[in-house]
Amino acid sequence: MGSAASVTPDERRRAREQIAAEVAVCTRCPLHEGRTLAVPGEGNPETEVVFVGEGPGYNEDQQGRPFVGAAGSLLNELLRHIGWKRQDVFITNVVKCRPPGNRDPEPNEIATCTPYLQRQLEVLDPAVVVTLGRHSLGYFNPGGRIGAAHGTVRPTDPETGAPNAVTYAMYHPAAALRQGSLKQTMLVDMCGLPEALIESRARRAASGSQSPAQRSAEAIEQPVALAVEPELIAVAVAHDPFAGADEPFSEPVEVDENQMSLF
Repeated sequence: MGSAASVTPDERRRAREQIAAEVAVCTRCPLHEGRTLAVPGEGNPETEVVFVGEGPGYNEDQQGRPFVGAAGSLLNELLRHIGWKRQDVFITNVVKCRPPGNRDPEPNEIATCTPYLQRQLEVLDPAVVVTLGRHSLGYFNPGGRIGAAHGTVRPTDPETGAPNAVTYAMYHPAAALRQGSLKQTMLVDMCGLPEALIESRARRAASGSQSPAQRSAEAIEQPVALAVEPELIAVAVAHDPFAGADEPFSEPVEVDENQMSLF
């Protein structure tokens, strides 16, 4: 493929479909032996923001979709508090097949699978990559510790596939389900994401690099999908929606499949 600025929507679509097809039948590491379905990722192909988790769990393995269990429901709720929907972003994982028993992905499995992620990021050309959890953080920021890095922004290493993006670190939603106090931490961090997007947009504009979403928006004279609503965000930060609820999001949230792009 050519540079991100020169790639047409049709070329991006074909590239996404090719990645999905390869992930679906991949046998590069032992994780494929126990999978039901590989989980390439899903979301808005013209988005400015990509969320990268660690690996599929049981529900994801059964459905072939990322973040559809309790952790996904929490992620959806956090997005709602800043006025976004999961259909507005793209969600994927560092590894595309479920590790046995939901164990952590091993270094060799991450090294084998991340070329798919790199290619996805090259196609999507996001302004912000949100890392969810320490293994995702470790790919984008080797040696980084989630306790210190969460809620912070740093340039993205071009070798990861997203040279025009910044990386924004967050805890994994599953960690917040295990430790309830992290839910408010995640809400505060999520509410900092729109500002990170605004700053990344400005940096890209200054360098002459716009995201596919910005280019599409200019072409049709409409705003990009990911709007920023400061008043809504201020209210979300001030009010703790998780108070008194240990695990309020135990059921998956249904989304309109017609509005999703899978790869």
